[in-house]
Amino acid sequence: MPEDPRNVYDRVQAVVDSDGRLPVPMYVVMPQFPYEGELHVKPLLEPTVPEPPRRGDHGPAECPRCMAVEQGAIWMDDNWVLAIEPQASGLPAAVMIQPKAHVDLGQLDDDMAGQLGRIVVHLERAMQALDGIARVHVARWGDTDAHLNVFCYARPEGYGQLRGTCLSLWEDILPPTPQDLWLGNHKAIADAFAASYGSGEVLIEFEMHTETEDLGTRLQGH
Repeated sequence: MPEDPRNVYDRVQAVVDSDGRLPVPMYVVMPQFPYEGELHVKPLLEPTVPEPPRRGDHGPAECPRCMAVEQGAIWMDDNWVLAIEPQASGLPAAVMIQPKAHVDLGQLDDDMAGQLGRIVVHLERAMQALDGIARVHVARWGDTDAHLNVFCYARPEGYGQLRGTCLSLWEDILPPTPQDLWLGNHKAIADAFAASYGSGEVLIEFEMHTETEDLGTRLQGH
């Protein structure tokens, strides 16, 4: 039988300190955790049930994803879009997968679910094929929008400190990848993905440069 959300809160309150805080977890001392110094856990707020609606919970007319589903697109077919942010992040590449239709993950029919599985696999291969990429992380949260959005992050080779679930935090901390390299990387990804996946249209246009930049060089100049 599912536990009532209030019971979870009561269980937390039974073990918090005098300031209403839980103990700091051990992972804050791991190399992958991007912050140091004296840390405190924020007090857990009481649950709000029912939760406030997400953007698009009332339908596509109120969904910002639907209004700009092709924004930043680097590849597209009849059902799906691969998109990037217009300005570079701190990672070599970061691609968003989203359906054109206003559906969340659990609302995909079997055909669309199968397409998503193939897209994730072929996109990982295309991102992994870039020079200097050690691993591709795949993430989906779904707490902001009622429109499915899957994130794929490329972790640069040699940076074990960026391993695991903290990579998305490091993405915002690291200095941005040079814009031409950002666009060139995603052009290469889109071309490789389209060739491997076997259909769809590449939408990003960019002439590749032969120069590459190591993340360490970028950090030294920051």
